[in-house]
Amino acid sequence: MSLEARVRPLLELLYPGRGEQVSAQVLALAARHAPALAARAAHPPLSERTAYLITYGDTVRRPGEAPLQTLAGLLREHVGDAVSDVHLLPIFPWTSDDGFAVVDHRQVDPGLGTWDDVTGLTAGHDVMLDFVANHVSAGSPWFEGWLADDPARAGFFLEQDAEFDASRVVRPRTLPLFSDHVRPDGRPVRVWTTFGPDQVDVDVSTPAALLELTDVLLGYLGRGASAVRLDAIGFLWKASGTTCLHLPQTHAVVQLWRALVDHLAPGALLLTETNVPHAENISYFGDGTDEAHLVYQFALPPLVLHSFVSGSTARLSAWAAGTGPVSPTATFFTFLASHDGIGLRATEGILTDAERQALVDRVRAHGGRVSMAAAADGGERVYELNLSYLDALATPSQAREPAVVAAKAIAAHSILLSVVGVPAVYVHSLLGSGPDLDGMRDSGIARRINRAVLDADRLVEELRTDPRRSAVFSGLVALLRARQRQPALAPSSPQEVQVHDDRAFVVRRGSGDDVLVCATNVTGEQVVLPGITGTDVLTGVAHSPLRLGPWGCAWVRPGRGRPDG
Repeated sequence: MSLEARVRPLLELLYPGRGEQVSAQVLALAARHAPALAARAAHPPLSERTAYLITYGDTVRRPGEAPLQTLAGLLREHVGDAVSDVHLLPIFPWTSDDGFAVVDHRQVDPGLGTWDDVTGLTAGHDVMLDFVANHVSAGSPWFEGWLADDPARAGFFLEQDAEFDASRVVRPRTLPLFSDHVRPDGRPVRVWTTFGPDQVDVDVSTPAALLELTDVLLGYLGRGASAVRLDAIGFLWKASGTTCLHLPQTHAVVQLWRALVDHLAPGALLLTETNVPHAENISYFGDGTDEAHLVYQFALPPLVLHSFVSGSTARLSAWAAGTGPVSPTATFFTFLASHDGIGLRATEGILTDAERQALVDRVRAHGGRVSMAAAADGGERVYELNLSYLDALATPSQAREPAVVAAKAIAAHSILLSVVGVPAVYVHSLLGSGPDLDGMRDSGIARRINRAVLDADRLVEELRTDPRRSAVFSGLVALLRARQRQPALAPSSPQEVQVHDDRAFVVRRGSGDDVLVCATNVTGEQVVLPGITGTDVLTGVAHSPLRLGPWGCAWVRPGRGRPDG
């Protein structure tokens, strides 16, 4: 099917009666980007060797050096090929929300480095860039131009309108939906701000706004990005009287971008970020071939945490039994920790209120925070838990025992690396970081608890000498490298969840002669699994039956094995 045949129906849906005109503009934009995109290197097919590191551009700093260069050094000298890809969180000039209130989508923040420094990262790893498409900073030229009645920005933003029914709009924050701003001549104006006063939503019902965003997206691919993350994409389209979440028009925009990416940059990937209940989240796969290549597996982090807190994998196993490979061109983006908190929305309908409260209690016991969102009934509900994931796995007393923290970290990541999808490890999990309580308190921003900026030279020393950092880092690097040698763990490989003992999560991956049974003990007790025999590819030890020590894990190649005592 031609590109025009793919995009025109989508644009007719978005702009009834104007589809032909906007289609011509989109195709002209595609033609302008085609030469640069034709020269880019394709991302290797997703496989067992694919794993992402999620990081800010300045997570590690060294005086006198651009942070992106410092990050490149850390990757080159210490992480190496343990990960294939790096997801760079927003690297653009910003005014708030730690990068997510973007001033200029096309420029690298001078405080981080330059586009050449981003290119330097691609020398050793493929790079995913973050695209904050839903909104811009109130200090951006786009919004300032709109305030000043610049014709080039006409219709780019949404002024509050008494005729627009916003009563059903789903809110990810407890802040007001509309914020007050002032035009240069002093006229007040109230505009739509889903995430807060400094993050002004772009109105893509205006074709010029969609074309501008599309130009940014294709520009990232032209700069060498192998993948682009679509931040908060579910909120993109607004329609009176609706929830303004996951609307058909939003899906059509993602489908439009997928069509352009597949045509102009085959192998490049789109990742959608929609922290919502599981059934809503996976709707962004479309039919498995026409929307996102990757969708976050938001239910996994809280369900793995619940397993360690409760000592039972029953909820995790029941949920995971309903997941599996998506399509040859789409799969899950699996993770445990990220720059945000541990989201609980995906557990709605999976965990009980009491089970969710136990997670809240665990986080508060560590001095962490609980972030709320507005509920449909006018009240509030728990949106996310703010604490380092490694510490949330442990009780406060266990968090003071490096060996226990490391064992639980490795066990939890064994689950991450063995289930269907492409795994992503957050930089502070890989580095064994604890919670940045001071950063959270000093800034008043709950998410800062998991966004510490580290001195590069001190970090390198601690990776060698600090018991917690050293054990976690070496353990996770070994696990990541072991995964690379197991085709049974490829994203397209079959998955079967097995229930042997609720204290252990067991998943069988692969088929035919290439099968692994991956088992993880979420308790401090020894667990014997009589139904599993064979050789653990992580250690080379043969088991008959498999015995897992406290917080132990094994990836077993089935066979007779030998008695292990």
